Amino acid sequence: MSIFSDKHILLGVTGSIAGYKAVDLASKLAQASAQVDVILTSAAEKFITPLTFQSVTGRKAYTDQDLWGNEAHVLHVGFGKTADLLVIAPCTADTIAKLAHGIADNLLTVTALAAKCPLLIAPAMDGGMFDHPATQENLAKLKERGAIVVGPVEGHLASGLTGTGRMLEPAEIMGHIRIVLGKKGKLTGKKIVVTAGGTQEALDPVRVITNHSSGKQGYALAQAALDSGADVCLISAPTALTAPVGARMVKVNSAQDMLDAVLLESADALIMAAAVADFTPKTTAKDKMKKRDGIPQIELTAAPDILKTVADQRSEKMRFHVIVGFAAESRDLLENASEKLKSKHLDLIVANDISAHDAGFAVETNRVTLLFANGTKEVFPLASKEKVAEKIIEHTAKLLE
Repeated sequence: MSIFSDKHILLGVTGSIAGYKAVDLASKLAQASAQVDVILTSAAEKFITPLTFQSVTGRKAYTDQDLWGNEAHVLHVGFGKTADLLVIAPCTADTIAKLAHGIADNLLTVTALAAKCPLLIAPAMDGGMFDHPATQENLAKLKERGAIVVGPVEGHLASGLTGTGRMLEPAEIMGHIRIVLGKKGKLTGKKIVVTAGGTQEALDPVRVITNHSSGKQGYALAQAALDSGADVCLISAPTALTAPVGARMVKVNSAQDMLDAVLLESADALIMAAAVADFTPKTTAKDKMKKRDGIPQIELTAAPDILKTVADQRSEKMRFHVIVGFAAESRDLLENASEKLKSKHLDLIVANDISAHDAGFAVETNRVTLLFANGTKEVFPLASKEKVAEKIIEHTAKLLE
């Protein structure tokens, strides 16, 4: 189940040109199955209308006019009791000052006073305003009270100036929201190491031997672990993907690089979702190989076996309490996966048939079979890689119990 399912998110929108980004954020939250109620300040209405938000959330968007309506005496109190999170994005310097000093002169700020849930603010303002001592003092007060402040970042501002004041992009704010919502998850207090992507074995300074892994399943696992409250280290071979917000990223290239990175970590669980090379060139050419020199004869040797190395050290160093492996196979799927499960002393192995057109590498879906060390198995039908990741993390949490 998505971390946003059954979650009630209050989204406050204040008077900033970045209000258009708030529409995207509201849309993303609604699409992720959250119940989203939007509160606009009167200044926000100068930039964008309540109807715009109603169109993307399917719910009434509230304004100061509602503060004086028939529900005025209970509206903000009701919001304060039912909300799982109050997000104010964009949050202007004016609203930051009001929040810091307990001023409740509009529906948003009075709701903030009544709210019992966490507060996350994404500041947005023009040149010099964020760095002003008054704004910094107000933000410090809010942080002391437990508010989460994300951004702003440096960039081009509405005035034409360049400086710190741009609101974070909605996708990044979503990542911060996920961290807040996952703080009491099943893996709270646990550290999880996830490997992802396809390693690259250098032939020369230009060419590499690699595979078709996109890293999507590994990155989905890192996100699912974060959603469950874990402290996540993502060790990734080169991919086009963006690391989930909150994950500690370690970038590697070769199988040896990945082994070295894994051996530097100690965690409650290791999930080896990376497609690690089985073979690597015995030597790497110092200079780029030229066609005019003829077809090179490339001699291969075995690449480091990360799971075997970890397994050999397991009883001695107890580097990881639970180890999850992957078996991406084009034939004899369960036989090969079972052999790997036993030989590498894994707690769980995820077997997937990469010959299927709708599962495995470079697609958005996967179809896997989970094999456990105790001899049980679970067949997971075709689903998004996010759903597969949630299932694997759910079982990892159970194994850690």
